[in-house]
Amino acid sequence: MTAPKQNNMAENGYQPIRIRIRERHGDHWIQRIASDSVSEECPVALVYNGISHAVMMATPTDLEDFALGFSLSERIITEPDQIFETGIFDHGEQGIELQMHIHGACANDLKMAHRNLVGPTGCGLCGKATLEQVRQPLPVRQPRPLPGPEPIQTALTGLDQHQRLQQLTGTMHAACWCDSEGRIQLLREDVGRHNALDKLIGALKRSGLNRCDGFALVSSRGSYEMVAKAAEADLGTLVTVSGVTAMAIRDARQAGLNLIGFARRGRQVVYTSGDSSNA
Repeated sequence: MTAPKQNNMAENGYQPIRIRIRERHGDHWIQRIASDSVSEECPVALVYNGISHAVMMATPTDLEDFALGFSLSERIITEPDQIFETGIFDHGEQGIELQMHIHGACANDLKMAHRNLVGPTGCGLCGKATLEQVRQPLPVRQPRPLPGPEPIQTALTGLDQHQRLQQLTGTMHAACWCDSEGRIQLLREDVGRHNALDKLIGALKRSGLNRCDGFALVSSRGSYEMVAKAAEADLGTLVTVSGVTAMAIRDARQAGLNLIGFARRGRQVVYTSGDSSNA
C-alpha cells in the first residue's frame, strides 16, 4: 500500500529549462536561445518504522522500486513482504520521505545496526561506521551460465533507445534486466548508478520476472558496491559498460557472479565466470 503524495515534485525525473547555446562558426561565436531538459535530483530519506535510516540524492522516479531495492540490497529486509506499507511524502525543496512500515524483527535488527548513511549522488558507502560494515560477506550463489557475446550486443544496441531520461538530459545512469536473447525487459534510470540498480532490483522483485535466465546491464563501472548489490539480489550476471575494480573482481569470484566489463559494440571483457575460479 502506498500513501498519497503530498505534492507533485518532478515525477517525470527532469525539468524543462531555457538555455543559451554558444557555438563557434569560423572565427565568430554565435549565441542562440533554445529549450532543454535537465535531470532532477533531490534528497530522498528512507524511514523505517518512524526512524530515519538513510538520505540519498536520487532522481524522484520509481520511488517504490527504490524503497524495495534499497531495503533488500542493504539487508534491511530479506523478502519483499517484510515491507507492509510504503508512504511517499513530498516536502518540496526539502526533499522526499519514503516511510516504510517493516516487520518488527527487521526493525529491531536495524536498530541494533544503528547507522545513519548520508550519501551524495552515486555514493554507496558513505556513513558506514566500521570496516566490518563495509566488508560483510556476500552470499555465495549457484553459478549461472555465462551469457554469450551476441545477447550482450543486442542489449547494448537497445540500451540507448530505452533510456528516455538519458536522451532528454544526458546525465542519467541506467540499470536494466535483459533476457537470454538480450531483449531489455525492465529498465530504471537515476542520476546515481547505485540508485538505478536498486530501482531495478526493486522492480524485478515486484514484477516477478524469472531471473534464472538473463543478465543485468548497467551503464556505469563495476565497483564493489554494484557487485555486492547484484550478488545480494542473485542476478547471476552483471554486465557493465565501463571497467571494473579489482575488489569487484575478487568479490564476484567469491560470490559466484559472472562479471563482464567494458561492454561496447564489438568488444567485451570477461573478468569472472561464476562456474570457475578464473575468468
